[in-house]
Amino acid sequence: MYSPFLPDNDALYQRWREQKLQHYPVYLEDLIVEVRDPRNLSDAEHQAMLTRCRKANMVIYAGKTGDDPDRSIPHRMAQQFGLQHLDHNWLADDDGLTSLTVAAADSGEREHYIPYSNRLIQWHTDGYYNLPEQQIHGLLLHCVRSAPEGGENRLLDHEIAYLRLRDQNPDYIRALMQSDVMTIPARTDGDTVARAENVGPVFAVDPLTGDLHMRYTIRGRNVVWKDDSLTRQALAALSDWLECGSSYIFRGKLEPGMGLVSNNVLHDRSGFTDTENHRRLLYRARYMDRIAGTSIREWLA
Repeated sequence: MYSPFLPDNDALYQRWREQKLQHYPVYLEDLIVEVRDPRNLSDAEHQAMLTRCRKANMVIYAGKTGDDPDRSIPHRMAQQFGLQHLDHNWLADDDGLTSLTVAAADSGEREHYIPYSNRLIQWHTDGYYNLPEQQIHGLLLHCVRSAPEGGENRLLDHEIAYLRLRDQNPDYIRALMQSDVMTIPARTDGDTVARAENVGPVFAVDPLTGDLHMRYTIRGRNVVWKDDSLTRQALAALSDWLECGSSYIFRGKLEPGMGLVSNNVLHDRSGFTDTENHRRLLYRARYMDRIAGTSIREWLA
């Protein structure tokens, strides 16, 4: 396969690395594009957003819809970037979006899961527990109401995480590409298996496109890592770098009318506080697709 993300393709990797880091965004503001209506981007707005996605695998849009709860906003935004195949996960709403807000104590299953609480969420990529045929390549967040206090995100391009680990030790990449390095145990509902055990790599290269995909969580619970020395070293190196305060890690807070469009980059969320009359609400959409026009094939061409 002709891809810079294969550990043995060093010459191609070095060429990709040089271009990747050239003019890479320095500040969060470099990722933000102001748009009039996220549902109907102008050609210039779309191009500005796509340019950032091609460089950093993500862009933040700042629209003028404010706290309008119109669910077509994230749907239409996604469609304009070729994101069409929604992951209708079991806690999603009927239209495939997930309403991220604090679940009431008597609301059923959602109250047991961290995304529906005000607690911090540690570094992860979305859908890391999904089966191989259901991997999440595109992620969109749209803010209707931000929390009065807290709720910030840190964001890291997964290709930069790969780059830093490969520069440190290419064998770390080989370890994290092992097909059995990361196991998510089955989720059971009584005697019923609600989700099968999922065994796979952290870093994977799409055999058709050459694109890099990452599935990862820094959480220690509900994850079983392969127990060998190199894997432990690679995971420790990644964990240490995620907390080092690198300039490649962006931090910010989505405010009403703002959103994130990404190729499922690494992200976290700080804890937050709601008030009785102001409750945080974000829409989340997960896609099997990658953002159109951002494939490594575009660069190779």
